[in-house]
Amino acid sequence: MKIAIIGTGNLGASIAKGIIKEELSTSLVLTKKSLDSLEEFISIKGVQCTTDNSLAVRQSEVIIIAVQPAQMTQVLKALKSDLKPSQLVISTVTGYSIEQMGSVLGSEQPLVRAMPNTAIAVGQSMTTLCSNHPAASKMEHALNIFNCLGTTLAISEDKMQASTVVCASGIAFWMRLIRANTQGAIQLGFDAKEAHEMAVQTCFGAASLLVASGNHPESEIDKVTTPKGCTIEGLNEMEFRGMSAAMIKGMKASFDKINDIAAVK
Repeated sequence: MKIAIIGTGNLGASIAKGIIKEELSTSLVLTKKSLDSLEEFISIKGVQCTTDNSLAVRQSEVIIIAVQPAQMTQVLKALKSDLKPSQLVISTVTGYSIEQMGSVLGSEQPLVRAMPNTAIAVGQSMTTLCSNHPAASKMEHALNIFNCLGTTLAISEDKMQASTVVCASGIAFWMRLIRANTQGAIQLGFDAKEAHEMAVQTCFGAASLLVASGNHPESEIDKVTTPKGCTIEGLNEMEFRGMSAAMIKGMKASFDKINDIAAVK
């Protein structure tokens, strides 16, 4: 598979590393206005770095666009004359709909939207994807690319705003919970470094348990709680203080905000 990444910033570079590691491409073209930050890719066999987006498109079967939202329309207009109906275009641009892409490139162009999160940098992204009808037969390509960078889920486009809150904003929500756990550990007598290490590993362990077992969180909670024990005492106090309600209300607030932003556009 011949792949191009248009706009190889932090996100584009993370995607490139996953593609290279998993040997998903027969050729990989990376573009950026300045090539200084792409030095690590220049000597890799099968990888070409260039400032020429048009060249990258003409040489590729799959084109991943990872530019800033404000640049997207201009980039698409510039690429339109080089694109063929057989090529798959994947956008990681937040808030830019398939309809918007189709209005520039044409409704017959195979189009996919992908919403990764920042954990893509360590190969642990939760990425949601959706496509238009012409891309239905090519979705496997998109899934293969992002599966090498974490976990993927194909959804309908009307859920992309919600998935942005759950997965992309969700990284910040979980970071704040880990921070709270760290602060609690410090109050219990651990120094900051110890507290941070314990909080991060315990969070990682909890998630790993759910992934490995496929169990519901409450099933794993039941294994830790004992009658009149310290765990259930702590959980009940947290719920009394509104832990779950605060998380749900916060997610709803983020969802309302992202819809307000979309409406303004």
